[in-house]
Amino acid sequence: MKFFVDSAEIDLIAELAEIGIVDGVTTNPSLILKSGRDIIEVTREICDLVSGPVSAEVTALEAGEMIEQGRRLAGIAPNIAVKVPLTWEGLKACRALSGEGKMVNVTLCFSANQALLAAKAGAAFISPFIGRLDDINLDGLQLIADIRQIYDNYRFETEVLAASIRSANHVSECAKIGADIVTVPPAVLKGLVKHPLTDRGLDAFLRDWAKTGQKIA
Repeated sequence: MKFFVDSAEIDLIAELAEIGIVDGVTTNPSLILKSGRDIIEVTREICDLVSGPVSAEVTALEAGEMIEQGRRLAGIAPNIAVKVPLTWEGLKACRALSGEGKMVNVTLCFSANQALLAAKAGAAFISPFIGRLDDINLDGLQLIADIRQIYDNYRFETEVLAASIRSANHVSECAKIGADIVTVPPAVLKGLVKHPLTDRGLDAFLRDWAKTGQKIA
């Protein structure tokens, strides 16, 4: 499973990319606002940091304007994936942009039927939002399982990019279900390394090592 970082914060992305665990990056208007940066400028910097797909989202609602914005965003770097919403207009834009050879990430997916339409429209990625479904007492992980089954049934090449990841449990469950990618906030991604037994074991080893009086020169 691939790890994408869900962020527009250059320093955080660079820190994670340095140890080789970042396969791509996703951004959205809310993350751009949080960064306080110009969308073109920060997106270009992110593309310089990672070689994998970097999702940059259109802000239009009508297909023609989405296509124009998508072309401008795709011109930033070869690894841009244009992010469009899962609406009829978004599907039209997806078909047009994917037909031009551009990667398209169809976002804000909340049903298996929506995911089926996105795959038919040529999406490179589908982004089901797990956490937001959980927030309204629906099963976000079941959606990932349903999409995985449908895509496998019909051999769609669209990659399942699990989004709105809130916890380490979301990550491991997505891996077991067979999501191709999870896009994870930096804090959640860094938190995957943590376990109380690891900390306890390390503490015991270091205390015993101190008692030996030795040094590794």
